Amino acid sequence: MAQKVAKAGVRKEKGYLYFVDKQGDVSRALMARGGKKGGKAQKVAKVGVRKESGYLYFVDKQGDISRAKMARGRKRKK
Repeated sequence: MAQKVAKAGVRKEKGYLYFVDKQGDVSRALMARGGKKGGKAQKVAKVGVRKESGYLYFVDKQGDISRAKMARGRKRKK
């Protein structure tokens, strides 16, 4: 499944989407809700994770950065 890459220890607040940005740091953006527009992304923690292709990087429930192998080339159901 997923493997932990780096400890960031980010405390998640409701209403925000947390993600790993292009620089490998943890950022967050205000989620769009009920006609309201979302917010601009802001950095939460500087981690500097080097991303490898073929993996999906995300912020897990503990607030750390984890990665999972991306599913590629599956056969379609008939």
